Amino acid sequence: MSNRYLAGRGAWVTGGVTGMGRAIALALAEAGADVAIGSLVEAARAEVVRGQNVYTPSFEEVARTRDEIAVHGVRVLAQPLNVCSNESVDAFHAATVEAFGHIDILVNAAGSSTRHVMVDHPDDLWQRMLETNLTGAYRTIKRCMGGMIQRKWGRVINIASTAATVGYVAHSAYCASKAGLLGLTRCVALEGAAHGISCNTISPGWVDTPQGRSGVLQQMRLEGFDDERQYRERIVKSIPQKRFIHPSEIGALAAFLCRDDAVGITMQDLTLAAGSLW
Repeated sequence: MSNRYLAGRGAWVTGGVTGMGRAIALALAEAGADVAIGSLVEAARAEVVRGQNVYTPSFEEVARTRDEIAVHGVRVLAQPLNVCSNESVDAFHAATVEAFGHIDILVNAAGSSTRHVMVDHPDDLWQRMLETNLTGAYRTIKRCMGGMIQRKWGRVINIASTAATVGYVAHSAYCASKAGLLGLTRCVALEGAAHGISCNTISPGWVDTPQGRSGVLQQMRLEGFDDERQYRERIVKSIPQKRFIHPSEIGALAAFLCRDDAVGITMQDLTLAAGSLW
């Protein structure tokens, strides 16, 4: 079986500059796909609602990931993207189609989190969680699915979370948005089934990424801890495999789901959490 099984395919990875999105973009490029990556960059930090845990890379990080992808001999598009904006999503979609001719693979890895108990949850943060984690995926899928239907081939992968099926104190907005993503995924899978399109979610647990580390700090402070090393050790002890997931593991699973012979895997929520429920 060829290692370049995605040669000629065009892929769009939101949140693709860092963390899990970056790992997925690199895995798709290694398999031969042309890859477009977009993230909300540091220069647009003012657009982020206060209290939101979201990593915003610098333009230098955008360029670095672009160059790492290009090493695999594929075409690359890398530019800022705000999945909460119709205008930004429209512009990125048009640029990707112009660069590659088509989008065969869509990975929704852009995401954010926040931690607030229900009684004092800020309304703007609630809306931002839904906009980023759920409606952002709706926006990109809506724009890509027509072309996939026409070409009778498509892969849609949404990065959810173990939080989609497990509740947690002070995580109502995050859990609700990720649970909604599971519902969206099932509907897209059903609508695409007759057209060679699969749609699945990958639900990670604790993943060692810049945004993940920031989330650990937020949770640590919420629970009254002040030693990050000890708190991380406490988390690791709670995980059956006694480790955080590495982003490359998410990338490998996403790339596998894009194989021709994986089309029968659809409407599934695939947990990758080292045995952890959360």
